[in-house]
Amino acid sequence: MEISVLVSEWEGHRLLDTGDGFKLEEIGGVRMVRSEPKAWWSKALPESEWNKAVAIHEEAGRDSRWKLQGNCPKEWETKLGQLRFQLRFMDNSKQCGVFAEQSPHWKWVSQQKQTGEQRPRLLNLFGYTGAASLVAAQAGWHVTHVDASKPAVAWGRRNQELSGIAEAPIRWIIEDAMTFVKREVKRGNQYEAILLDPPAFGRGPNGEFWKVERDLAPLLRACRDLLSPQAKFLLLTVYTIDASSILCHNLLEETTKGLGGKIDIGELALKQEGNGRLLPLSLWGRWSGKGLA
Repeated sequence: MEISVLVSEWEGHRLLDTGDGFKLEEIGGVRMVRSEPKAWWSKALPESEWNKAVAIHEEAGRDSRWKLQGNCPKEWETKLGQLRFQLRFMDNSKQCGVFAEQSPHWKWVSQQKQTGEQRPRLLNLFGYTGAASLVAAQAGWHVTHVDASKPAVAWGRRNQELSGIAEAPIRWIIEDAMTFVKREVKRGNQYEAILLDPPAFGRGPNGEFWKVERDLAPLLRACRDLLSPQAKFLLLTVYTIDASSILCHNLLEETTKGLGGKIDIGELALKQEGNGRLLPLSLWGRWSGKGLA
């Protein structure tokens, strides 16, 4: 079983240094410091470089906030080709609107739409602020974007407008993932591709509690009924620190039993400038079906 490491090459993000439980990075030209539980080693750059950050995320128990310095913007934009993403510093979250390590998946998804093919249907569960949805729609997919967070879906719509593709076929849905999938199965709807990027835990719009180790396997089983006979792929990423890519393989193997195709697994990582050290951030698994280009 081969494990592939996919490394981001997105120019909108720079990983400057990591270590001692933190990462120093620039996103859209804004330098920031955030905690990073997987950076167990020592920092490579001197503190003088870390002190150049204009945004520092501070955590105290369950409370967290961004400390902004100088003329650091609270909102700004970055680009991915012709797409534009709004970024934002928010209290009680160390995220700012985009996960750069996901960019290899964005590129891969954009390449799976065949020239001349009628728009295939893609379901993006736990879609957050819509980076993958926008890339897919721009590449010719008909996208259904689902997230339980109303602010995240509104953010995704804003990114669509900023990118100048307001007419692209994206359905924006505020809903608990399992609730939506079960409803789609009852309706008889199907998709040629499904993306899942679940959090470790979270809550739906009606208070539904999500726990990945309990709820992911049942959700994947339900998603099988949404795969069309021309299904191209099912792509899963998992951020839970005690999981493994082999776990992703086993889940996808169970989900797609009898469908043929193949399963690939690996990790998503960011490459640190200077010494080339890789920061592992996410596990992934991908089932590719017979309908794959």
